[in-house]
Amino acid sequence: MIIKKNILVTGGAGFLGSHLIDLLIRDGNHVTCLDNLYTGHLNNIEHLKSNNLFRFVEGDVCNEINIDNIEEIYNLACPASPVHYQHDPIFTTRTNILGALNVLDLAKKNNAKVFQASTSEVYGDPKVHPQVESYWGNVNPIGIRSCYDEGKRCAETLFMDYKREHSLNIKIVRIFNTYGPNMTKNDGRVVSNFILQALNNDNITIYGDGSQTRSFQFIDDLVEGLIKMMNSDSVGPINLGNPIELSMKDLANKVIKLTNSSSDIIHKELPEDDPKRRRPDISLAKSTLNWKPIVDLETGLQETINYFTQS
Repeated sequence: MIIKKNILVTGGAGFLGSHLIDLLIRDGNHVTCLDNLYTGHLNNIEHLKSNNLFRFVEGDVCNEINIDNIEEIYNLACPASPVHYQHDPIFTTRTNILGALNVLDLAKKNNAKVFQASTSEVYGDPKVHPQVESYWGNVNPIGIRSCYDEGKRCAETLFMDYKREHSLNIKIVRIFNTYGPNMTKNDGRVVSNFILQALNNDNITIYGDGSQTRSFQFIDDLVEGLIKMMNSDSVGPINLGNPIELSMKDLANKVIKLTNSSSDIIHKELPEDDPKRRRPDISLAKSTLNWKPIVDLETGLQETINYFTQS
């Protein structure tokens, strides 16, 4: 028998959070969404307003969180794209660190399991490839990306310290590049940028020579992995991502083909500290969670293109 739970999702009106909430409610759980709407959008959760399993609380994780009777917490609150997290880097750092502290204190008060959405950015510009969880990373602590990179690294530290000091039941997942419906048009992530430029037949902008790589997982695969992690005995950190590596040039050409676009590719200077290669080793996710991504890139891109075409 599946036991229904009271669950809090911080950052639940965002891209990732809205998909996670849909899945949690589909399984019959009561879900509270806490979001300050800095990068989240009410239209992502509009369809849940009349659902008696759902409630929305507008609030900021940087402030004390007063929500009782919570059994699980998914902490997803933080701007996740470079455009957003670099816009106000001090706010980003505060969200990562103060947010983690407030979420952990709430979990301690409620004796709740608590999940931290960490990131592949903790590996920085990696010198180990593919990236395994035991790798400590190569992060510039004073660069323009460090508000996010180091903020997430510090959040992982806090989660582990709460486990050691307070025996808190914690979970840490390092999320690699993810895409799909509900992405914000102006979030600056490469998939949404390329799709929107292609749909408008604008030039597609590649930074650097296009040889830098990423690994792209579809949102449905990711949220399944998050729930599997929460329901597992594992603490983590565990990588969740697609191990198929793709260059930016190849991604741009694939998007042009799928949209039947007349866009040309142009090149601009590579941003500071931009990682050259990024690919997860997901051996631990496979063995511990029985998880691996199943949505192929072309299928996922087509669904994302359809979303942007209709929105």
